[in-house]
Amino acid sequence: MGLYLVTGGAGFIGSCLVRRLLEEGEKVRVLDNLSTGKESNLEEVRSDIEFREGDVCDPNAVREAVEGVEFVFHEAAIPSVPRSVDQPLESHAANATGTLVLLRAARDARVRRLVYASSSSVYGANEELPKRESLRPEPLSPYAVAKLAAEHYCMVFHYLYGLETVALRYFNVFGPRQDPSSHYSGVVSRFIDAIVSGRRPVIFGDGEQTRDFTYVENVADMNLSACHAPRAAGRVYNVGCGERTSLNELWKIMAKAAGSKLEPVYEAKRAGDVPHSQADIGLAVEELGYRPRVSLTEGIERCLEFYGVLNRPAGVKYPGLE
Repeated sequence: MGLYLVTGGAGFIGSCLVRRLLEEGEKVRVLDNLSTGKESNLEEVRSDIEFREGDVCDPNAVREAVEGVEFVFHEAAIPSVPRSVDQPLESHAANATGTLVLLRAARDARVRRLVYASSSSVYGANEELPKRESLRPEPLSPYAVAKLAAEHYCMVFHYLYGLETVALRYFNVFGPRQDPSSHYSGVVSRFIDAIVSGRRPVIFGDGEQTRDFTYVENVADMNLSACHAPRAAGRVYNVGCGERTSLNELWKIMAKAAGSKLEPVYEAKRAGDVPHSQADIGLAVEELGYRPRVSLTEGIERCLEFYGVLNRPAGVKYPGLE
């Protein structure tokens, strides 16, 4: 049994991945500076993991965190396009420099493989749909630039130093424990917050922008596949469902499932947002056997169930929720 390090393991995606590893019987260490992650996300598994509070930009903390580690899942980030527009230096430091610090430490510690959480935002202004990994990146925000730079660092460390790296481009991940409290939060978590609080949801732009919403358990599946597939080293893969849903459609799905009659409030489009996004997952299907197990509708129902706002008629059962 190898030791796995999850950076950002107290965050939304990281904590889901920690649980999946524990379910697989693996030993898990977490490194998180708790700037966006929360220890409460790991509350019921806290005694089963080794938790270290530290920053990926701190060489000493990272060097100690990778000691004896066989596999690294690098989820630590400041995950927000709008926040990067407001704070470009902070975004670059966490998302690009922090990754470089981690790569160097992983190389020196002889880590076998590092799986990096990149982003679909790297495609940016490229209008071709669906997004294939071979498309030319055209980033539109400091966040996207930093994620792309970190991808290149991963590939360089693979080809120069023999550290196996895999970059996964996440498409609009959602699920339980996604923090809805920030202006920078993902749209699904903000919509859930609106439902819970009874406030009208805010949509930036006309709501016709589309996204490939991907339930977090699908992302965990892909991470585990990428960690162990021999041919994945040195590669980049999309992680999505291969479908497009507009924000207006998303709200209708969520409002219906929750029994909400709230109507959205529309505000000005945000800088750095791309109009449309959809993953081509053919490469991941072919090379890693990836199949998204949880659909958008089921994922929404799971989220609403988690927060206690699913409008479940008497006698109705939902797959995966029993």
